[in-house]
Amino acid sequence: MAFITVTGLNKYYSVAGNRLHVLRDLDLTVEKGEMVAIMGASGVGKSTLLHVMGGLDTCDSGRVQVGEHDISGMADDARVAFRNRHIGFVFQFHHLLPEFTAIENAMMPMRIARVPVAAARPRAETLLTRVGLGERLDHRPGMLSGGEQQRVAVSRALVMQPSLLLADEPTGDLDEKTADALHQLLRAMHAEFGLTAVIATHNPRLAAQCDRTLRLEGGRLIPA
Repeated sequence: MAFITVTGLNKYYSVAGNRLHVLRDLDLTVEKGEMVAIMGASGVGKSTLLHVMGGLDTCDSGRVQVGEHDISGMADDARVAFRNRHIGFVFQFHHLLPEFTAIENAMMPMRIARVPVAAARPRAETLLTRVGLGERLDHRPGMLSGGEQQRVAVSRALVMQPSLLLADEPTGDLDEKTADALHQLLRAMHAEFGLTAVIATHNPRLAAQCDRTLRLEGGRLIPA
């Protein structure tokens, strides 16, 4: 059963007065519960594709459907609300807020959704404990290792119990041992939370953890 359907996606950027065609009539179908890796050279458009799929950016033409929802046809405020409730993001750089603790960072999507602290904190604490940070709840990002910071980011991505996880080079800033541990964590959380996931990566070891691997070339996806 298809959970993500991308049809005829086109995306352009203006660069130094030129119109750059990044995504070209791109099609993609992801089944519910599937974990798909997208590989490709730097600058080929992997991040752009994830941003459009997740409603962080808009397309110039085409359609993006997640479940029964047409993201490409949503008004801005509706897309923001949908993204907060249904999509979790993990990026290469964790983007944690340095002045907040691990648990405050993990709670942030719930606070944005105006979930009371009394309800948000226990869920964030459960997630942080699950990823091995139960003793680091009140540590700020500067007191955590790179791998620990990325685990906070994973907890933040999952705290709203999304149906879709989008990860953009989630291990790109980590050493091999730490990256392998995060690969295993992502796979475990994918199963535990019943997620559908699309992961952009250069790392063949992470791609091997996925159900299927595609390559982005010339603005289109092909089997790897």
